[in-house]
Amino acid sequence: MRKLEGVAVNAVYGAPVQWMPDNRTLLVRTVPTKRGAPPVEPIVPKSPNIQESTGKTGPVRTFQDLLGNAFDEDLFDFYATTQLAFVSAEGGKATPLGEPSIFQTIEPSPDGTHILVARIRRPYSYLHPLNAFPREVEVWDRSAKAVHKVASLPLADEVPIEGVPKGPRAYEWHPTENAALVWVEALDDGDPKKKVPHRDRMLLLKAPFTGPPVELFKTEHRFAGSQWGERGEFLLVRDYERDRRWVRTQMIEPGKPASAPRVVWSHSANERYNNPGTPLTRVLLTGQRVVQRQGDWIYLTGAGATPEGDRPFLDRLNLQTLKSERLFRSDAQSYETVVALIKDDATQFITRRERPIEPSNFYVRTLGASGGGTNGGAAADSGLRALTQIPDATPQLRDIRKQLVTYKRADGVDLSFTLYLPPGYKEGTRLPTVVWAYPLEFNDPTTAGQVTGSTQRYTSITGSSHLFFLLAGYAVLDNATMPIVGDPETMNNTYVEQITSSAKAAIDKAAEMGVTDPERVGVGGHSYGAFMTANLLAHTDLFRAGIARSGAYNRTLTPFGFQSERRTIWEAPEIYIKVSPFMNAHKINEPLLLIHGEADNNSGTFPVQSERMYQAMRGTGGTVRYVTLPLEAHGYAARESTEHTLFEMISWFDKHVKSAPPRAKKLEKAER
Repeated sequence: MRKLEGVAVNAVYGAPVQWMPDNRTLLVRTVPTKRGAPPVEPIVPKSPNIQESTGKTGPVRTFQDLLGNAFDEDLFDFYATTQLAFVSAEGGKATPLGEPSIFQTIEPSPDGTHILVARIRRPYSYLHPLNAFPREVEVWDRSAKAVHKVASLPLADEVPIEGVPKGPRAYEWHPTENAALVWVEALDDGDPKKKVPHRDRMLLLKAPFTGPPVELFKTEHRFAGSQWGERGEFLLVRDYERDRRWVRTQMIEPGKPASAPRVVWSHSANERYNNPGTPLTRVLLTGQRVVQRQGDWIYLTGAGATPEGDRPFLDRLNLQTLKSERLFRSDAQSYETVVALIKDDATQFITRRERPIEPSNFYVRTLGASGGGTNGGAAADSGLRALTQIPDATPQLRDIRKQLVTYKRADGVDLSFTLYLPPGYKEGTRLPTVVWAYPLEFNDPTTAGQVTGSTQRYTSITGSSHLFFLLAGYAVLDNATMPIVGDPETMNNTYVEQITSSAKAAIDKAAEMGVTDPERVGVGGHSYGAFMTANLLAHTDLFRAGIARSGAYNRTLTPFGFQSERRTIWEAPEIYIKVSPFMNAHKINEPLLLIHGEADNNSGTFPVQSERMYQAMRGTGGTVRYVTLPLEAHGYAARESTEHTLFEMISWFDKHVKSAPPRAKKLEKAER
């Protein structure tokens, strides 16, 4: 390893360094040599800040960290502007490429003769994030001459909710052609509510980019991604049906235009038990990633979800018959995932394997001469060789016990949680309990009830994890499922009722098992889980206290939708009010701990959400503590922040849950 002298890398925006296809030259974003000193904020602003709308519809989600004035724009220009340069990996010589600009995309063609660039340009927006800014998309030659203009894209400020912009998007190089550009365009003006026979089309244009593009494929529903075969002989195209939340993968053969597309997979976006997995890929010498192929076979890896938990697998799929065969499956006493193939026929591959009492390590698995057993496990393999021997760094956690627990909600929906019991737990002892959850949305109860995760994973506790409660003598109901089931357009009409029913079912099940003291249960969550926590305290008396981290509590501050809510506040004002804990702050008679990063960068979870929630509870007589973490974003990273968060959480529940006296009489929220 050696330093390349004289190259000042600009890593503010985009990948700062990438290899050219010759594997001898680096394409680098560098600091312009004549950049000078950063702009100085004027003591008195030069002008008012003005925004204007001319009557066009432009819904926008609630974003953080946006530009706010002319000085912000100048700072953005100063720091994000990049001078591209070719840098020799041998001698370190830098050759400038073109003029300085703000580049969103820099992608060399597979043969290295052209570069796809997307340059950000003004006017900027104070309502939209960077990826919506106007940009020029061009193909350059190696002298930075624009040989083809792909598009001049305006500010994407009229994109419908859950829609896409007009014009070319998802532009990239065909991985196995010398220089052929592929992109996607909407056929419905990007509006998911329009009724059209096809929503998107894929186009291809080869160098020298003088003729019209060739249409590769039209998708019936919204384009959701594509993958090329390693010789360019086939293309897997995914589309997404918004109303059903359905994903379909079709295979086309671009070299045979007359051949009809074939459906490879079709399933719910939430499907886990019958999810076919993801194709294994390899990186070509040009740096392009393609689907790995051996004869008529491609290989698939997936989580392998079952009602007993995940059992990762390796399958192979025949491209002629579209039938798959199982080559390997993790046994039920461990958690083992396929990392990469060593041999192209998949008779030997690398895995990452762990057990609750063994940390994750890498292994080489060699299948039997016949191709291996269909149910995996050591018995089906002729060899298992360790590549690494990482020791157990936290032996004090080995006495923690965990198990998957399944049960039903009152409406019959299947639910589950992972029950963690603290070290030294004695059977029959009822413990103070933490319920930690995050609601998810589903179209149907079948997929809503599918189990996620595995109890066979190595038990580790990191960061500000709620699992630290185990070391303080609590039981933890981790990932207690809180499905919101229904029509995607209206499912939040019963959001409160569904999370209430789910929470009650979890507590009842843990109490029935004899591990939970139902009089000493606390609830917590992060982000949308914090929103859930505040709602449960507002609408039930199931819990003694709550912890809400980095949440949003007033949905009038996210008026153009939140999470999977498609309606705006003007279309469903009663729902925005009903599900806002802020509007029900006077009903929260249990202690609530609010924690928020002061530099939260997540959409919709401005720190003001917690600030106003604190003021609402304080003003209506609630018991509430509000902690802000300096310099922290949506997740907390600094050692000081992590340790203080744990201190706050454990202290709060020790006081209000573990030491809580029996309640004389339960009050029903509805009576008040």
